[in-house]
Amino acid sequence: MAQKLLQFTKIDQANPDKRTAEERRHDFDEIYAAFAPDAARTQASRCSQCGVPFCQVHCPLHNNIPDWLMLTAEGRLEEAYEISSATNNFPEICGRICPQDRLCEGNCVIEKGFDSVTIGSVEKFITDTAWERGWVKPPLPKRELGLSVGIIGAGPGGLAAAMELRRKGFTVHVYDRYDRVGGLMVYGIPNFKLDKAVVGRRHQLLEAAGITFHLIFEVGRDKSLAELRAEHSAILIATGVYKARDLKAPGAGQDGIIAALDFLTASNRRGLGDTVEDAALDATGKHVVVIGGGDTAMDCVRTAVRQGAKSVKCLYRRDRRNMPGSQREVSHAEEEGVEFLWLSAPEAFLGDGAVSGVRAHSIHLGVADSSGRQIPQMVDDSAATIQADLVIKALGFDPEDVPTLFKAPELAVSRWGTIKVDHRSLMTSIDGVFAAGDIVRGASLVVWAIRDGRDAAEAIARYVVERQGAAAAAAE
Repeated sequence: MAQKLLQFTKIDQANPDKRTAEERRHDFDEIYAAFAPDAARTQASRCSQCGVPFCQVHCPLHNNIPDWLMLTAEGRLEEAYEISSATNNFPEICGRICPQDRLCEGNCVIEKGFDSVTIGSVEKFITDTAWERGWVKPPLPKRELGLSVGIIGAGPGGLAAAMELRRKGFTVHVYDRYDRVGGLMVYGIPNFKLDKAVVGRRHQLLEAAGITFHLIFEVGRDKSLAELRAEHSAILIATGVYKARDLKAPGAGQDGIIAALDFLTASNRRGLGDTVEDAALDATGKHVVVIGGGDTAMDCVRTAVRQGAKSVKCLYRRDRRNMPGSQREVSHAEEEGVEFLWLSAPEAFLGDGAVSGVRAHSIHLGVADSSGRQIPQMVDDSAATIQADLVIKALGFDPEDVPTLFKAPELAVSRWGTIKVDHRSLMTSIDGVFAAGDIVRGASLVVWAIRDGRDAAEAIARYVVERQGAAAAAAE
């Protein structure tokens, strides 16, 4: 039976049941249970169906959120899935890992005083239901074009582009240096946020659509970019950014100081059944200090808890209000026993070859700079020592030297190392070679990578069709 909307004045916000902190500290299972159908309909009915849907405006994909909330409230789930998937290639993934508190839910017009609609949980419910009931189908084309596109990178941006291009009738080949499809969704995001089976079934769906994956394939080693370009009508570079930002301080070169992605990759590989023998990448029985305040830092502290660390502390140079990570993730981490040391920054790492502590000083936030953020300033005579057997640097990511790696010195990059593109065509300095996602915009969110991949697919299709038309006209 259809439910009335605008129920936010009568019905309180409710997320799916969350496992207790004590329970989830000991495994890597997702922390939220699935929404019961009645609960999902009830929560969807809280939507106000406002005239200007700011949830949709502030979604990078501009998902038609009010429409699929209305359809869910009315019990029309298959239609809700069709609307949800029309603008999002991976709604079940975004429903799990998007920072909704900073995007759609954070901009819900009923947020103040009534709490926002639980958009992410309903999105996850819709698509998980679609998978269970067989509504999710491979993106098969109506006709084959006989044209091929090569995509470098099997992360969210590359996969979104692959889906859209395959749907248009292109033959699609995806090249990736890792042994599994998914990029950071597999190796960088822990299972308690995104179960790897969720990514795996998307991989199987894309293969069923006829997309070919070339794994453990390194451009520049197995083939140069020029060689790949010669094999395809167009190329898309969607490699993401993987180079960890470093921290220069006395003692920073000691054993036990590692990069966040190395730590997370090792943990995820163990969860996938791979053998990881490097004990330096394991937090078991150690005093752990994570430096950083983004979502990667939250993934690290919560992973360390589950690995059985003696203590886990997060060192961040700004306060809680100014941290870039999701506030929801911070709350989860606090529940699980992580201690946050706000307004603190490292000045040296102690130890004799192996780290034994972090000497940190207090920070005062001074006047704002041109970006509007307050400038961190060290407080004199405030140094204190924090015990640490393992220090994890979660300071963000920069691009690798793609022109050198791909043996393509003619590929232009910005002063930050990101690939330069014409922002209208998304083409790089090489004709027929496009780029999208983090390798263009810098380290960002999965949802932005999906948006960029979809835009790149449209740009590539236009380019190839125009080239075909020009070639046909020249032949006449």
